[in-house]
Amino acid sequence: MKRYWRLLTYLRPYLWPRFALAVACMLGFSAVDTALPLLIKYAFDYVFDRVLDPAALRHMSWQQLQQLITISPEQLQHLRGALPYAVVGVLVAAFARGGFDFGASYLTDWIGQRVMTDLRNQLTAHMQQLDSAFFNRRRAGQIVSRVTADVALVRGLVTDAVTSIFEDLARLIGLVAMAVYFDWVLALVAVCLFPVAALPLRYFSSQLRQASRRMQEGIGRLNALLHENVQGNRVVKAFGQERYEQRRFVEHNERLFRIFMRASLFRSLPVTEVLAGLAVGGILYYGGLRVVNDPRALGSFVAFIIALYMLYEPFRRLVRTNYTIQQGLAGAERVFELLDTAPQVMDGPGAVELRGVREGIEFHGVDFAYEPGEPVLRDIELRIPVGQVVALVGMSGGGKSTLADLIPRFYDVTAGRITIDGRDIRDLTLASLRAHIAVVTQFTFLFNDTIRNNIAYGDPHRSVDEIVAAARAANAHDFIVEMPRGYETGIGDLGVRLSGGQRQRLAIARALLKNAPILILDEATSALDTESEGLVQEALERLMANRTTLVVAHRLSTIRRADRIVVLVRGAIVESGTHDELLTRGAEYRKLYELQFRDVESLEGGTEGGGEGVPARKAAR
Repeated sequence: MKRYWRLLTYLRPYLWPRFALAVACMLGFSAVDTALPLLIKYAFDYVFDRVLDPAALRHMSWQQLQQLITISPEQLQHLRGALPYAVVGVLVAAFARGGFDFGASYLTDWIGQRVMTDLRNQLTAHMQQLDSAFFNRRRAGQIVSRVTADVALVRGLVTDAVTSIFEDLARLIGLVAMAVYFDWVLALVAVCLFPVAALPLRYFSSQLRQASRRMQEGIGRLNALLHENVQGNRVVKAFGQERYEQRRFVEHNERLFRIFMRASLFRSLPVTEVLAGLAVGGILYYGGLRVVNDPRALGSFVAFIIALYMLYEPFRRLVRTNYTIQQGLAGAERVFELLDTAPQVMDGPGAVELRGVREGIEFHGVDFAYEPGEPVLRDIELRIPVGQVVALVGMSGGGKSTLADLIPRFYDVTAGRITIDGRDIRDLTLASLRAHIAVVTQFTFLFNDTIRNNIAYGDPHRSVDEIVAAARAANAHDFIVEMPRGYETGIGDLGVRLSGGQRQRLAIARALLKNAPILILDEATSALDTESEGLVQEALERLMANRTTLVVAHRLSTIRRADRIVVLVRGAIVESGTHDELLTRGAEYRKLYELQFRDVESLEGGTEGGGEGVPARKAAR
């Protein structure tokens, strides 16, 4: 219940006036509904009092009563005079009931939707603060499912529970009171069955909550699988694995179906129906005997039966609401699990803003591990002076990209520290640190938006002239103006309507527009063809000018002109120096060079290539 009370705190901003009005409408609806049996009793009593002799009824059998039911002109006049009042009463009750029902339904829907919107806003805001490690451990579809499907269940928990508490419970209490007023003995028999219903309901509620949680987890897995299929549709088609992927989906979907039906079993068991049938059967028998012996009790008995019948509906809805609450609590558990996940990377106490880079970046004895006991980087000592280019090389899996990810604090170091101008980056605000860093990777992420908005991402108020200037510097302007709508052209998910080289040039334009003093290039041209690589290299040369740059590269042809080359092997720096120095005395670098560069150089006749991140620098070294 702790989660339920926590969830109800989201109602607090809407307690006045909407929630108060909704409660008033619910109570009004319950009052009108509860009054119906009483009106019926009065109608029966009126007819019997006006048409028949009340004193004589006590000693008459039903056969005698049937023979004596005659209506005199005076009695008929009384009935005709009462008829307009009855019609008006019915119309007033109907309009009042409908108005209260509309008000309660609309207002609770508004509140429920508002709570759901607020919860989703809070979830996504919290997710923006979570570190990269969180997203690495979870599939995208499962995270999306918590924000969509789980929150939708929570909405039902808020609206249905509130409606039942104030409307159905009020109706239940009112109708029970009415039943007691009509016949307290029969009412006691009926009410005694309520506690009996609580025993199986408690068991079924627990089972339903467990099944609902498994169902939400299954929906998350199904969403993750669909997300994977959509993103990887080209790979699926290229390998002819459409049937395999369909089989995977069917397996997950069928498993979800079985979980859903288990939940439906507990939700649909006719506990209330069986108990209601027992109650009504016993009451009809006992009450029928009383009416046979005393015809005057007919009005009260009919009103009691109607009250009992009407009482069944709010009782059944309360039971159903309990099932909805169990499903909603299962969704709330998953939602609050996400909300309670604390980010591992955040602003430290007293964090200050970074204002410019004057000296450079330094690594002091840095260790890092994604998982405890599995180090990826070991005792890294590295200095990147301001305005210089430092390249990281080594075999795949050596820790190059991980080292680069530590500078913008996508992850925090396990041991040691990283400083900018002598200050630990953990003592800087994340916003100011990342504002000073531009990142271009081989996996260029573009949003399903226009070219203009993708270039200006992070600073949408930039002028058109600034955006065009950045695109020109990135060698992107020419292909952009050839697009159907120029800079306003939509590029699809992940920029699927663009080539690899075009996507990369947009990423460079985005970095140019950001104009950050620190630049990280992570395999920025590794997947490009020769023509695209040449255009990107020109753009990179402009991008790197007067910036402190860290280049991650596999191909040595791309980093020959770096101010310093650092060789990483299994997470440790084993060699460091210029290209020529490392060829002379560096065993690991020379091994890499012999594996991938010497043959290329001989084919090129010794010419200097451009490269992945570091083109030939114009200034002499």
